[in-house]
Amino acid sequence: QVQLVESGGGLVQPGGSLRLSCAASEFIFSIYTMAWYRQAPGKQRELVATITDLGSTNYVDSVKGRFTISRDNAKNTVYLQMNSLKPEDTAVYYCNVNRRGRPYWGQGTQVTVSS
Repeated sequence: QVQLVESGGGLVQPGGSLRLSCAASEFIFSIYTMAWYRQAPGKQRELVATITDLGSTNYVDSVKGRFTISRDNAKNTVYLQMNSLKPEDTAVYYCNVNRRGRPYWGQGTQVTVSS
């Protein structure tokens, strides 16, 4: 059973930083593309960033230059470093992997950007 456990969310002031972590288990982490999504209240879940097994990354335009996705295959963990946070970044952030045609999700971690 694939398990994804996010951590690192919290309350931060505008302009601040947070680093999210997602610990993965029960599958061969190193060969899969990993992703971070987010869902704000009343909005659809949106893709924020992806990282392939070879380390290639992609970002939604709204976070380019501010967020960095990375992975540590030795720790089966994917990270999302979020800098220069804005109130519109407030959302529940989810870790995702698509394995054998099925999406798997973590429980999510709340990020709130507010003064």
